[in-house]
Amino acid sequence: MPEGHTVHRIAQDHGRLLLGHALRVSSPQGRFSDEAKHLNGCVLTKLEAVGKHLFYVWDNGDIGHVHLGLFGKFRVAKGPEAPDPVGLVRMRLQSPVATIDLAGPTDCTIGTAADRARILARLGPDPLDPKARVDVAVGGIQRSKQAIGAILLDQKVLCGVGNVYRAEALFVTGIHPSRPGSALCDDEVHALWAAVVGMLRQGVKDNRIITVDRSELDMPRSGRFRRGEATYVYHRDRCLRCGTPIQTVELGGRPCYFCPTCQPR
Repeated sequence: MPEGHTVHRIAQDHGRLLLGHALRVSSPQGRFSDEAKHLNGCVLTKLEAVGKHLFYVWDNGDIGHVHLGLFGKFRVAKGPEAPDPVGLVRMRLQSPVATIDLAGPTDCTIGTAADRARILARLGPDPLDPKARVDVAVGGIQRSKQAIGAILLDQKVLCGVGNVYRAEALFVTGIHPSRPGSALCDDEVHALWAAVVGMLRQGVKDNRIITVDRSELDMPRSGRFRRGEATYVYHRDRCLRCGTPIQTVELGGRPCYFCPTCQPR
């Protein structure tokens, strides 16, 4: 499932191609046909990312909602001509400069501002939101007796973090993933929040997940990461920093990677 940086990057990239245009909206697959007819010809006025959710605001007052889930993908074709659909395209958005196809999402619906508000009410603060309430995230973590590795995947506590960023943020802060959230001190939780914010922002900028500090690899600022060098512990055999064999623990239904040396319990 795409993590928050991917969804925010999608909003940025697609916004440049779609915003301010009266769009041709269709559903080659057919499952979004009624909604597409309703939106066809409307102007997209805002494209917003919150955690792993996308909201499309139209000039007729409707708000579209997309959650990619495990299998959802966008395909972008630049230029005025729309290519033939590839696969089961749920929604096609065509502007004068690009065609964007969506296939396989968990959710692709249209609703109202009230529907958007109900979705947002289920989500915790988004680390990529400059106005995010850090105190709300800190409180949500410290009130929970669950393992911090599970808490970080709970979108009700903070939204946008997935399996890679939780492992890497816990590593750089030296926190064992099995420690209860209620056992973390203020400094630890604030450091964890700062790590998540920094990593997600870098992910939006790079359009990929890179959590390793280049200075640790003696790499120039413009150098490219080789395979396996972009993360400290996630999906690695050994810790990039100390060489200790990586261990995993099942938390939140997913394996959480950690270094037992750098993250003592």
